[in-house]
Amino acid sequence: MNTFCITDFGAKTDGTLCTAAIQAAIDACFAAGGGEVTVPAGTFTTATVRLRSRVTLHLLKDACLLGSRDAEDYTHWTEDSVEPLDAEIKRLETAVVAGDPFTFNYVCTRWRNALIRAFGANNIAVIGDENAVIDGADCYDTQGEEGFRGPHAIGLEGCTGVTLCGYTVVRSANWAHCIFGCRNVTVENVRVMGGHDGVHFRTCDHVVVKNCVFHTGDDCVAGFDNTDVLVEDCEINTACSGFRFGGTRVTVRRCRLFGPAEFMHRFSLTEEEKQQGAAALPAAHHRRNMLSAFTYFADETRLIREQPGAFLVEDCTVENVDRLLHYNYSGNEVYQKNRPLHDIAFRNLKATGIRMPLTLYGSPDCPVTATFINAHIETVGDIPLMQAAYFERIEWNGVVTADPRVRVWTEGAVTGDTPVTVETADEPFFTEAI
Repeated sequence: MNTFCITDFGAKTDGTLCTAAIQAAIDACFAAGGGEVTVPAGTFTTATVRLRSRVTLHLLKDACLLGSRDAEDYTHWTEDSVEPLDAEIKRLETAVVAGDPFTFNYVCTRWRNALIRAFGANNIAVIGDENAVIDGADCYDTQGEEGFRGPHAIGLEGCTGVTLCGYTVVRSANWAHCIFGCRNVTVENVRVMGGHDGVHFRTCDHVVVKNCVFHTGDDCVAGFDNTDVLVEDCEINTACSGFRFGGTRVTVRRCRLFGPAEFMHRFSLTEEEKQQGAAALPAAHHRRNMLSAFTYFADETRLIREQPGAFLVEDCTVENVDRLLHYNYSGNEVYQKNRPLHDIAFRNLKATGIRMPLTLYGSPDCPVTATFINAHIETVGDIPLMQAAYFERIEWNGVVTADPRVRVWTEGAVTGDTPVTVETADEPFFTEAI
């Protein structure tokens, strides 16, 4: 296998920017037909590098890629003489209208900046040995999302055959992983500590996420318009939603989701703290509660190719979370206005310390079905177990709960062997947006 070390191309651990040296190593590997680019022990400061087909970026033991804290260092990746971007794609870099909901789709906008990028690449990998770290340095960008978010740690677009394994992402200035339009993606043994979303997929097919630890400030596993997704054996802890996810044929298996959050959402920091890259650790002015274990996601920034549904959660535990399930298609949820969810099922679930009712508010044109089998659900305080509207069927089999009240607004079948008390609401309920 062809192997290229970044230090052979001039990368140094003295704090100077190594972007050109790392890119030169990647380009040499690509020109040789593929292989491995190694990052040895030490801290190498860099901005955007573009990963290419058949190239593995391998962080050896104790290696660290440290992102530049200057947001402008991430804006030059489109000037690529090795694999020039199509002129139409580059045009969108300056063609975004303020408030355009499709900004997220445009490859060359500032929002899509990342420390490691790949575009239209095949058979690529980022792997890490013991103590390998990708550090986003909480890069502050006044022109970024919410007026402070900087580049993602890893940004992939239109790639096939992706392996991400073994490293830890810390201080990601935006999402740790921004993965759009990719196929055959495996994320394994990855840790994300702090930052924003842990891993975010949009319009991706055949995705596996396993044996990962996500302790994030924002959503742990997020995205929509995805098909054939498996998330298993992961640890989920956040100050937002464990899963803010939509897709077709999605399975979540043997995951532990728990609050309160180790890391705060960085939006709650003061402006000075954001500028300084201060850690979002527990403090009086930082929110720590985990908002939801499972929140449906389907906003209007992308067309959704298939009817979302066949969403299965099995053999999972949920502890100390505000909401167990949050599906609210009532119209007041900005992130749930695209295609509605058809069905979701929970099997062998243990949920304790749930502070709000489960929300199941479907669409009149696509009533939702929810199934709960062998579920133990403990709520806190005098709250109903669920609020439901526009549902086809709610099935309870082998469910144990301290409060069996299900409050419904529209007609739908509530079935199963578990006694529940169905209360009819006089008017539609609307839950707080998440």
